[in-house]
Amino acid sequence: MQQNYKPQANLSEQMEQCIQDCLDCHRLCLGLVTHCLSMGGEHAEAAHIRLLLDCAQMAQTATDFMTRNSELHGRICLICAEVCEHCAQNCEQLMDDDAQMKACAEACRRAANSCQKMVYDSSALGSYA
Repeated sequence: MQQNYKPQANLSEQMEQCIQDCLDCHRLCLGLVTHCLSMGGEHAEAAHIRLLLDCAQMAQTATDFMTRNSELHGRICLICAEVCEHCAQNCEQLMDDDAQMKACAEACRRAANSCQKMVYDSSALGSYA
């Protein structure tokens, strides 16, 4: 079941997109944990599982900061972009032909790119800018 964000009037379209990308990343990272544990081997190594959980948590945290239009959302998005990009690279290294790993890597990269835009876009605060 896809988690959809309900848009708020006071947020920019770019922020709305970033929130949705982060929610997708969060959902797919959490789903991939179980998948990787069942695959075993290097997919189930502690460092990989920890990175998936870190990425899911950072994506959720960034979503929370943006949803409440926190003045600190840009700083959180900077960290989120870094974690998501690292997770995307890690998933790509392990993915082979696994569709679920590929989908997670793509979602992490979308979230990383969206968060990076939030860091550098001063208009991201929508009506609060």
